[in-house]
Amino acid sequence: MSQDNRLSAVLHALLHMADHSGPLTSDELARMMSTNPVVVRRTMAGLREAGLVRSARGRGGGWELARDLASVTLRDIYDALGAPRLIAMGIPLAHPGCRVEQAVNHALGSAFADAEALLVDRLGAVTLAALAADFSHRAIRHHHRNKGDAPHA
Repeated sequence: MSQDNRLSAVLHALLHMADHSGPLTSDELARMMSTNPVVVRRTMAGLREAGLVRSARGRGGGWELARDLASVTLRDIYDALGAPRLIAMGIPLAHPGCRVEQAVNHALGSAFADAEALLVDRLGAVTLAALAADFSHRAIRHHHRNKGDAPHA
């Protein structure tokens, strides 16, 4: 089973959009997301429907953020992507009449549901502004480290 990396890829693209003055084209975003422009347009369309991004056609057009970074949570983006499964493990339904399978599936199903609810709640507590601040902090530390004058942390 392959991993669904859309949330991570979209967050990457959105942070680039926040750091860029003016719109970015689907081609530019596709390079950042290591995908093709058709996938970008399809993905961004869902974000546009959720009011997170906007687009303009034609020369000088492209995609840009529609809301302030502090007002957008990772949960907002997760929901705009269609709330994909966060936990790849599932429960088998090979023998639905088997009481052992029923007991195992009940226990696992409850545990997986609880874990997924906790993850979704956590996504609601993190804003794009927090991610952007972390990115800026890391960029500054990297710059200081490469100049040899890193502050002591």
